[in-house]
Amino acid sequence: MFPIRDDNPHFLTPVTTWAIIGLNALVWVLVQGLGSEPTLSRSVCTLGLIPGELLQTVPEGTAFPISPGQACVVGGTPGWHTPLTSMFLHGGWFHIIGNMWFLWIFGNNVEDAMGHARFVLFYLACGLAAAFAQVVSSPASGVPMVGASGAIGGVMGAYVILYPRVHVHLLLILGFYVTTVAVPAVWMLGYWLLIQLVGGFGSLGGEGGGVAFWAHVGGFLAGVVLIPVFRNKRLLARHPFHGWSRREPPTQSWRRVS
Repeated sequence: MFPIRDDNPHFLTPVTTWAIIGLNALVWVLVQGLGSEPTLSRSVCTLGLIPGELLQTVPEGTAFPISPGQACVVGGTPGWHTPLTSMFLHGGWFHIIGNMWFLWIFGNNVEDAMGHARFVLFYLACGLAAAFAQVVSSPASGVPMVGASGAIGGVMGAYVILYPRVHVHLLLILGFYVTTVAVPAVWMLGYWLLIQLVGGFGSLGGEGGGVAFWAHVGGFLAGVVLIPVFRNKRLLARHPFHGWSRREPPTQSWRRVS
């Protein structure tokens, strides 16, 4: 299932959401060389979050393969900047496109509920919480973590608290059968969180790389916890679909799921 859009109007121009998407794209082009090697691997190793390097739990000089012919060598000094820089890096085209699409679908309405400046602080706080969760889950890992997924997980956690009954339209692919369905946000995002938890528990004790499931979970939970602090009640009061009061069905041009 892949979200296409939601039935949720926004009132503010989402300049912060646009700016974050633009910054991620700029980093992808200027710092990561559009995914070309060795620029991509160099950026991931120097600016990505390596738990074992940050906590000094991995001996200096230890090499960890990250792709065929490429490896990160753990340095002797903790990269204190990497929890921040890692959330603006990505590992490939599908990674950045998927993350930015999710941010666009859900970010504008969350920004709408708190204003531009608060949304910046909220996004960064969720990203740092996601990094913390991943470090705690794999303190001796030498595999770098990159991606905006943790911070965007926080945006999704805030969305499900703010707009649980707003319908999200999904592209559903079942083999050769492709259709669209519309489900309440609490169903779609609850299912997403369940997948992250299952993947996270399945990855415990693993040594290799892959999806940073616990970063997703940590970011999501941070969004749930922080939204009461960051929301602007004045901005939220004018929103017709805030909370559990949903007064309109999904757009009729899309298939509806009861």
